[in-house]
Amino acid sequence: MNSENNPTLPNNNSSLSYDQHLDARGLSCPLPLLKAKQCLNKLNAGQVLFIQATDPGAWNDFASYAKLSKHLLVSREKQGNHFHFLLRKGE
Repeated sequence: MNSENNPTLPNNNSSLSYDQHLDARGLSCPLPLLKAKQCLNKLNAGQVLFIQATDPGAWNDFASYAKLSKHLLVSREKQGNHFHFLLRKGE
C-alpha cells in the first residue's frame, strides 16, 4: 500500500483522485480483497482506495464486497488483463 498526495488515476479517469494505492497485481484470490480490507481499515471514512489487480476473480469480488459492506465501489475498469477499482470507505 502506497500513500499518495491526492494523485489522479492513470488513463481515462484522470478527474478521480484517491488517498491510498494498493498494487495487488500478481496476487491470487482471496489476497487482493484481503489486502484491500487491511488498507481500508487504515483509512478514514470518505477516503478512497485505488486498487490494481490482475486476478480475474477480483472483478466480481470487489463488486460483491461493496454491496455487502459499508463501502462504495466508485469505479471499476478492465484494461486488458488488469483491473482498476476505486473504493470509498464508508462510515
